[in-house]
Amino acid sequence: MKNRMKTSELLRRFVPYYKRYWTILAFDLFCASLTTVCEIALPLILRYLTNMGVSNLAGLTLTAVLHLTAFYFALRILDALANFYMAYTGHIMGARIETDMRRDAFAHLQKLSDRFYSNTKIGQLMSRITSDLFDVTEFSHHCPEEFFIAFLKIVVSFAILSGINLPLTVIIFIFIPIMIVSCTWFNLKVRAWFKEQRVHVGELNARIEDSLLGNRVVRAFANEAVEMEKFQKDNLKFLEIKKHMYFYMAAFQDTVRVFDGIMYTVVILAGGLFMLKGYITPGDLVAYTLYVTTLLTTIRRIIEFAEQFQKGMTGIERFCEIMDAGIDIFDEADAEPLEHARGEIVFDHVSFEYPDDHNLVLEDINLRILPGERIALVGPSGGGKTTLCNLIPRFYDPSAGSVRIDGHDLRRLTLESLRGQIGLVQQDVYLFSGTIYENIAYGKPGASPDEVKEAARLAGADEFIEKLRDGYDTYVGERGVKLSGGQKQRLSIARVFLKNPPILILDEATSALDNESEKLVAHSLERLAAGRTTITIAHRLSTIRGADRILVLSGCHIVEEGTHRELMEAGGLYYQLSSSAEEKGENG
Repeated sequence: MKNRMKTSELLRRFVPYYKRYWTILAFDLFCASLTTVCEIALPLILRYLTNMGVSNLAGLTLTAVLHLTAFYFALRILDALANFYMAYTGHIMGARIETDMRRDAFAHLQKLSDRFYSNTKIGQLMSRITSDLFDVTEFSHHCPEEFFIAFLKIVVSFAILSGINLPLTVIIFIFIPIMIVSCTWFNLKVRAWFKEQRVHVGELNARIEDSLLGNRVVRAFANEAVEMEKFQKDNLKFLEIKKHMYFYMAAFQDTVRVFDGIMYTVVILAGGLFMLKGYITPGDLVAYTLYVTTLLTTIRRIIEFAEQFQKGMTGIERFCEIMDAGIDIFDEADAEPLEHARGEIVFDHVSFEYPDDHNLVLEDINLRILPGERIALVGPSGGGKTTLCNLIPRFYDPSAGSVRIDGHDLRRLTLESLRGQIGLVQQDVYLFSGTIYENIAYGKPGASPDEVKEAARLAGADEFIEKLRDGYDTYVGERGVKLSGGQKQRLSIARVFLKNPPILILDEATSALDNESEKLVAHSLERLAAGRTTITIAHRLSTIRGADRILVLSGCHIVEEGTHRELMEAGGLYYQLSSSAEEKGENG
């Protein structure tokens, strides 16, 4: 199991979330004190009645009984009103804190780099920002409330019990620290296994997500049994974790019950002996027993709350782990917005290696792309083509050197303005669950319906959209599963048309399409690239013959540069790649 964060540190990180709701919290604690007064008053009333009944029954009048009854009933009304506020408004405060934490976690996730997502399972992240924070609502409401009530009851009970019989009180309270120490070890074990349970829930989510999203591959290979076996392995591990957790929870609760019994035994034995000796009156013993019951009930509630406490602390801990994930790419303090980019891109002695494995991908790259120029990148797989393009929108920063747009170092530009000037069309198209209209409009939030339809027309997507029964309101399904590859690609192109950026990156945008779809998409891309600085990563070399310049990347370097004709005449690596493609029928 992973190392746990200290409870004090978690509370220090969590407490600031109360700042917006301090008035609600303060009144909630005030109501908690009112409910405590109501509970503490009953033993005093019964003590008075019992002592009067034993020593001076004649002095106990009907008026006194009615006054005590009316007083206690008024306290119960007050208790009901205070409890309603605690149960309703207090819970709403907890829900608001949970909402604030989920907002902060999601906002932080938006800022994290590709490196983080490459090393983290989406199922784990979903678990952290949904189910892990559910328990925070109960924790944020009940934690200050329960401990405040416990503090009041223990202090007041000690004061009243000491006034009744100090020796007996000292005996009773000796057991409390022993009880706390004995329970702490079990409490820590429960916390550890709660954390392990939460982690494994994330693993289960990731396993289920992976299997369900890949269900077509599973069915195609008839591997349902294989997936079931993997799932059952994780499912049984989850059961084992719960067995450990429930063992320590049961031991924890049993320890409480043992001390509970010991303390009542002491009250019966010592109280009886003290009454025989005349050190305590019957009414005092009744009140004493009721206060001990109140005290034990309070301790029991705190211990029972320990389960909720540990769930809440686990949720906070996993929230903090998200918030502690480092942001690799961020706006520098002196970053300025990039407006109306011309599209000149310069790579100045750029080298890059991935932070995780430190494998060199690009080394000392020097390149100048003119505004409006059409550049194509080709080369063997793993040559650094996609990496070079990923440096332009700052998905990564170079390990050495700098990348500039219109003379501005990218690290001195705000990310939002930089990426707002760049359009990206990738091979693996991602469509959001929603309608066709919503997916195109994603390129320009707030765009008018006419703008969306014009973008679809320019991308050549309007033809197939209009043939659909629901047109632009057609639901595309999760990841666009209801559309073909070519249709999804044209929607992604329409999205970029709507964005209308001066710089365009095409990352093997047609390599996964059939011939007919490729021709339709290629025509849309040609129209999209007109008048823009365009960088195309090409798999099929026939698609980039008209490029102004073709760059061949291999072994971390640009090894060749020129037009299609110049590179073919040179007879180098580009010539070999082109010849190989022709033999495979990929160039025609």
